[in-house]
Amino acid sequence: MSFPKKGKFFPGRNGHAPAVAVQHAGSFAGEIAAALRRSAGKGSAGIKIVANWTGANEKTVKNWFSGRYGPSGAHLAVLVQCSDEVLTTFLVMAGRQDLMAALKLAAAEEAIIELLAAVRSITRIDEGVTDLSDKIGE
Repeated sequence: MSFPKKGKFFPGRNGHAPAVAVQHAGSFAGEIAAALRRSAGKGSAGIKIVANWTGANEKTVKNWFSGRYGPSGAHLAVLVQCSDEVLTTFLVMAGRQDLMAALKLAAAEEAIIELLAAVRSITRIDEGVTDLSDKIGE
């Protein structure tokens, strides 16, 4: 078999270049690709965002977005840190949906704590204004 004069791919069995990668639903690379598109967007801006997150080459990230290849372990760890969509997809593929419930519960608890702190600060401000108006009226 001879090398092609153009391109970076070996010719197929019939002498033609291989077809563009088809995303297989349910495959690791395909599921991560879908999660990346939901998280960062479908266009070149999304590719640049993910490349900035991971430090990977844009061509590599394009392959992740197309579902042709999946990220390596180190890149996957960074993607999980940066994207809730990738984290959710990864946990579902690993059969650990129970961890998703725990993560959502922790996020809800954090939101409630922040809301409570905001309400308390507003209450303190309102009490201070009431006290000042009482003093001004005297």
